[in-house]
Order: sequence, then structure tokens, then C-alpha cells
Amino acid sequence: MHNCLYRLRSVACSASGSKACREKLRRDKLNDRFLELGAVLEPGRRPKTDKGAILNDTVRVVTQLRSEAQKLKDSNEELHEIIKELKAEKNELRDEKQRLKADKEKLEQQVKSMSAQPGYMPHPSAVSAAAFGDQGQAAGNKLMPFIGYPGVAMWQFIPPAVRDTSQDHVLHPPVA
Repeated sequence: MHNCLYRLRSVACSASGSKACREKLRRDKLNDRFLELGAVLEPGRRPKTDKGAILNDTVRVVTQLRSEAQKLKDSNEELHEIIKELKAEKNELRDEKQRLKADKEKLEQQVKSMSAQPGYMPHPSAVSAAAFGDQGQAAGNKLMPFIGYPGVAMWQFIPPAVRDTSQDHVLHPPVA
């Protein structure tokens, strides 16, 4: 409505061309802009008509927006720092993963080379079946001594029932 009124006035003033008419148009346009500004500052409420109050509200809102913008910039910088730290940590984890993968492959190669047993050494299952009974013990209820080979883990020759230590506290109570 204000724009239509402004256009009608401008058409009327352009015909007369007087300085007073042009000034009136400029003031009307400025007043319309103040009303728009007041409506933007407090949407849904009746806009203020006092130019001083509108300017005070504008200063308050602009100051508040600048403060919020600064907080957002600071937050953005902090997030960028966190992103840099996370990327560095990610790269460290990737490097560690590669090292662990190489170590795993090296260990697998060592296990493969160790599992290729020489001809004089019997297979673990054959030794445990021949040397131990069902309970993993020899005659006389004593464990049969088994001399290990250097560089070869001997736990693999012991039957699972003997390796189970969950009942040790019952079978062999501590001496007080």
C-alpha cells in the first residue's frame, strides 16, 4: 500500500517538479523504510512509529547479532582445531594399523615356519594320546615329564583337561 501511494506521489511530483515535492517524497520514502525496519525487528507485533525507538531496537539487535556471530566464529575455529586433531589421530591410527598388520603377517610367517616340524619330532596329538591317559596323567597318578624342544611351545602337547586351571583352588588348596 505504501509503494502504491509512493508511486502516485512520485508521478504527481514529477509533473510539478518542485523541490518541496521531491523533499516530501524523500521523507515519505524514509518514513516507509523506518516502518519496514520496525516491522522486521519485532515480527508479529505492531511496528513502532517512533524513529528513536526503532533506531534503539535496531542497535540492540545488531549488537546482539554481532555477538552471536562472534560466538559462532569462535565455535567454528574450535571445531576446525578439533577436526585437525581428529585427522592427526586418524592418521596415527592408520599408521598403527599398518604396523600391526605387518607384525601380524610376520608372526603368521613365523608360526608357519615353526609348524613345519622336523621328521624326528612327533605330532602333538600323537604324543599326548600316547603319553597321557584320559585325564592327562600317567600311571601312578603323576604327570609324565615331557622335555620340550627349544623354540617350540610345549603347551600345545598338554591335553585341554590338564590346562584347565579353573578348579586349581579346590584340587590344590594353598598351604597356610
